[in-house]
Amino acid sequence: MALDPTARFILAALQKQGVKSFEQLSVAEARAVVDTFPQLQNTPQDVRSVEDLDLNSVPLRVYTPDNANGSAILYTHGGGWVGGHLGVCDEPARAMANETGAVVVATSYRLAPEARFPAQTDDVYAALEWLRANAERLGVDPQRIAVVGDSAGGNLAAVTAIRARDAGLPLAAQVLIYPVIDHRCSGESKTLHAEGYLITRAAVDWFWQHYLTQPADIESPLASPLNASLSGLAPALILTAEYDPSRDEAIEYLNALQRAGNDAVHISLDGLIHGVFWMSGAIPRSCEVLEAIGNFLQPRLARKS
Repeated sequence: MALDPTARFILAALQKQGVKSFEQLSVAEARAVVDTFPQLQNTPQDVRSVEDLDLNSVPLRVYTPDNANGSAILYTHGGGWVGGHLGVCDEPARAMANETGAVVVATSYRLAPEARFPAQTDDVYAALEWLRANAERLGVDPQRIAVVGDSAGGNLAAVTAIRARDAGLPLAAQVLIYPVIDHRCSGESKTLHAEGYLITRAAVDWFWQHYLTQPADIESPLASPLNASLSGLAPALILTAEYDPSRDEAIEYLNALQRAGNDAVHISLDGLIHGVFWMSGAIPRSCEVLEAIGNFLQPRLARKS
């Protein structure tokens, strides 16, 4: 499918402004670029309440919608493990709470390279443990919790689902939005869409280099979930963007989940680019991500009779 016209406009504007790709930036500059995403978002929706908390110096933000139904989502933001914070993803977190009726607990994590792998995986898993421990206070059924993440957050959500299974903690579902899985994966998307679509192949590699403590870490299932035993995991929805160099590694993970006997569904966001979930005000088709999340999670988070 042809590149979405509004995405094409954004990319052309960035090129005209001489915006550099992430791999050409310092860490501080990369974080500053990530911090601009709210400029591309709709006005944040109202929810019943928002509570800011601190978990071992990692910020959490709890969004309770007016239509809260007793379920919960642990949402982990992207940013290449290097950038991002709860302010950047405030708008999509609010929209997701209203779309699903779930209490959304958005978690950040220590950022690389100041903190490297596996610190981020520990922070997100600790947030899941906190959510379960505080389920009663939040009005949440601990059997009706899903994990959601985009980009690097999708990687962390996938790893959290694996750790939850290993610990015997039930999850109702997992949603991985254009997750980065393993930079070693091969696929034509890394060639076809290596440059020109906001996130380049070189940028993805740059993020991995800042994240991993040493190259051999990619062998760990906590870094690349493809290295884990994948049977018995929570039902998964994987969304991929067509014009994304990391697209095919996400599809490879989908196929591995299905081979292991899991309920795993794929939705291709044809014509769209990596990062679209954070561009609701600039790319109208961003709503397709939110709708897909709602359609997938609502029956899986529903109260069991």
